[in-house]
Amino acid sequence: MKLAILFLLFLPLCLAKPFYQRGLFDFMLEDEAGSGTPEPERYPLIPTCPFRCQCHLRVVQCSDLGLKEVPKDLPPDTTLLDLQNNKITEIKDGDFKNLKDLHALILVNNKISKISPGAFSPLKKLERLYLSKNNLKELPENMPKSLQELRAHENDIVKLKKSAFSGLNNMIVIELGTNPLKSSGIENGAFLGMKKLSYIRISDTNITSIPKGLPISLTELHLDGNKISKIDADSLSDLPNLAKLGLSYNRIASVENGSLTNVPHLREFHLDNNDLVKVPAGLGEHKYIQVVYLHNNNIAAIGPNDFCPVGYNSKKAAYSGVSLFSNPVQFWEIQPSAFRCIYERSVIQLGNYK
Repeated sequence: MKLAILFLLFLPLCLAKPFYQRGLFDFMLEDEAGSGTPEPERYPLIPTCPFRCQCHLRVVQCSDLGLKEVPKDLPPDTTLLDLQNNKITEIKDGDFKNLKDLHALILVNNKISKISPGAFSPLKKLERLYLSKNNLKELPENMPKSLQELRAHENDIVKLKKSAFSGLNNMIVIELGTNPLKSSGIENGAFLGMKKLSYIRISDTNITSIPKGLPISLTELHLDGNKISKIDADSLSDLPNLAKLGLSYNRIASVENGSLTNVPHLREFHLDNNDLVKVPAGLGEHKYIQVVYLHNNNIAAIGPNDFCPVGYNSKKAAYSGVSLFSNPVQFWEIQPSAFRCIYERSVIQLGNYK
């Protein structure tokens, strides 16, 4: 009986195939002999980081490396790609072909003069595009419709085509300062359809007037350092939500009466370093203006109603800053009633002329 039991125990060992030593990674290979064994499970390869770049938490930093082109084999899960301060001259189709989750692309301070029409097509989730300090003569075509912020100052852009921002209905911020842009180069309808745009800066260019057709959603408009000579009734039309207007360092000699009625919610008005000879017309009747910069102009006199309304309690917001220094006005000739709606002395800044 015992012999029978021992025979049954050793029988499976006798039927087993002999053991052969195999290589360490043989288990990953498919059996070429067709033994019918199932294919082993394959694990995805870990994304590699481009040479000399730094990759961490889906952020790829390749700045200050002297690169002449966009690196290959960028991790497909990248959400922020930093390529600033390199020597890239061209953005080609396919440079970002696998970056479907990219949210921010930084290309500042390169030598980019050409961007292929389909270069940004794969970037369906791109929200921030920084192209400042390059050699672009025009804005790239087919920018992603998901884009919310575009900064392209300090380039060679001379024209904004009618279709420059076509389809970019999610755009909030546009920065185009320090470009050789002229008023004739901004085509009518360039900003058409932009219903969320709230901030535009076109400073230090060659424009001679406030651009037409700006979105009614605009809350901040910065046009400092240009060649604008006047503000008329049409200059600020259709901007009911504008709260901050920067026109410093222009050549503005006059503000036409009625111009400020088109911006009823304006709170901050920068007109310093211009050629004004008097306080802008309509300022006294405006109900919400709180900050007015008028220093470094040619204002020689201040009237009793230049800053305050004729009737009492009609101004809805109190002034928090009024600058009048470096004007030829003699402060002792200003009637005290001229500032009757300004309740704190520190709000007013007067100083000697030159």
